[in-house]
Amino acid sequence: MGPGGIATIIAAISLLVIALALGYAVIRVGKLVDQAGAAITDLTAEVTPLLEEVTLTVELINGPLQSINKVTKTVEGLTTKISDKTEGFLDKNKMAMNAAGALLAVSKMKAESESKKKGKKKSKKVAPDEEFE
Repeated sequence: MGPGGIATIIAAISLLVIALALGYAVIRVGKLVDQAGAAITDLTAEVTPLLEEVTLTVELINGPLQSINKVTKTVEGLTTKISDKTEGFLDKNKMAMNAAGALLAVSKMKAESESKKKGKKKSKKVAPDEEFE
């Protein structure tokens, strides 16, 4: 056996070692892929019921929110109509505008006089000795 035969044996052994190393790596990667697949399956099994519960909760919340939205739109429309009619009435009837102004002034004066009366009542204090006389 000459130097060429020994080189061939060394090359064959080194290729065998490389093949074994690659085979071992492929087996390890295969196990990793299997474990990842099992983890994804478990995760899917746990997440699916949670997503269903969240979907049900959102549906249950959306029902009342939609009816509140309808009520709000109705009230907004009613308020707009009342405001338009009131403005139109007051614009067309100057006497009504004057009467509304007078009523507003009277209510302000009444509120001021009541607040002054309350202020006088609060300032008048009875001494503890005078309570029993």
